Amino acid sequence: MKILMVCMGNICRSPSAEAVLRSKALARNVELYIDSAGTLSIHQGCTPDPRSIATGVSRGYDFAGITSRPIVANDFELFDIIVVMDDDNWQEVIARCPDKHQHKVHYLLNFIEENEGSNSPVPDPYYSHDQGFEEVLTLIEAGCDGLIEFIINNHTP
Repeated sequence: MKILMVCMGNICRSPSAEAVLRSKALARNVELYIDSAGTLSIHQGCTPDPRSIATGVSRGYDFAGITSRPIVANDFELFDIIVVMDDDNWQEVIARCPDKHQHKVHYLLNFIEENEGSNSPVPDPYYSHDQGFEEVLTLIEAGCDGLIEFIINNHTP
């Protein structure tokens, strides 16, 4: 199964979600291919924001090999689940996504049982204080826990 995490610049939320999901999948022995992308290409080739890395590393997550890239047309065919962080990401991804693949697009926080269908955003911490990165990572962890449960319950033999 292939999962793509998407935010705007692919330097804060989606690379953090990629690192968290990789760790949680490994811990649960769930085999996944995980990547991340941005709706914009402004940071293409850059490593994640140092504040995202510092916050994630402090909780045991590994960001090795993660660099920013924009979402591309082939992603809609390649990935089984495309996870967006907020309404702007949703609108941009849905606008680019062929109709036959739109069922693959989900909000991360909708994977938390009590949030199902709420389309709650993971706020962009880029312009926030350092505590914003802590708060965002906590949301991402909860969303990734729910996503792993969804995958186990719906997509494993």
